[in-house]
Amino acid sequence: DEEEDYMSDLFIKQDVRPGLPMVRRVKEAIQKEEKQKEANEKNRQKSIKEEEKERRDLVLKSALGNENKGFALLQKMGYKSGQALGKSGEGIVEPIPLNIKTGLSGLGHEELKKRKAEEKLENYRQKLHMKKQANEQATDQFRVRFKTKQEERKMEGDLRKSQRACQQLDMQKDIDVPKETWFWIEREEEDKKDEEDKEDECTSSDLSVSEKLHILTAYLREEHFYCIWCGTTYEDSEDLSSNCPGDSAADHD
Repeated sequence: DEEEDYMSDLFIKQDVRPGLPMVRRVKEAIQKEEKQKEANEKNRQKSIKEEEKERRDLVLKSALGNENKGFALLQKMGYKSGQALGKSGEGIVEPIPLNIKTGLSGLGHEELKKRKAEEKLENYRQKLHMKKQANEQATDQFRVRFKTKQEERKMEGDLRKSQRACQQLDMQKDIDVPKETWFWIEREEEDKKDEEDKEDECTSSDLSVSEKLHILTAYLREEHFYCIWCGTTYEDSEDLSSNCPGDSAADHD
């Protein structure tokens, strides 16, 4: 580039407002860089692979000529360009395409990779299925436990109701001591007794709530002709058997 003549009219006529020369220089540098890139692209030599690919694509796109030995043999046998192969013309028209392998992996690598991906996906699906089954099983177990606890609470309430009724009916008959210690509801004063006596009582009456309820219900019916489920005291055993539906909660439900 020639140096600018600072005494020439061209330089004097330039816009010398602050900032404008810098902007102009930046624009010129960008334009110069773009022109250099375009020149590099034009002058860049193509690689061997690129040249081979271009030649291959050009040959594959062009039709076979008489110089091809295979095509010449077909013509001698009556084949015409554009005609399907076969005696009755049911064969292919275009040649079988070439599948060029450009990667460095061995034969069958893509199939192995695809099979591994499918196996990974199948394992993931199995894990999701097993997790779903585990969640469903946990939900069912929770429902069973919840239902069992509800039944236990109801049974404990029925037992306390039977104990209160037994205590009241025994006292009406001047019975000061229950037939079994757990026939009556334990008082707070009795809870403060010696722990050894309490442990002996627990071991002597090592029964479940359902067993206690069944025994106490039978005692109330036989001793007091009372049905806890009906909440009624009958006159005698005959009146109880004839008017009371049964001796269990299921019978009264």
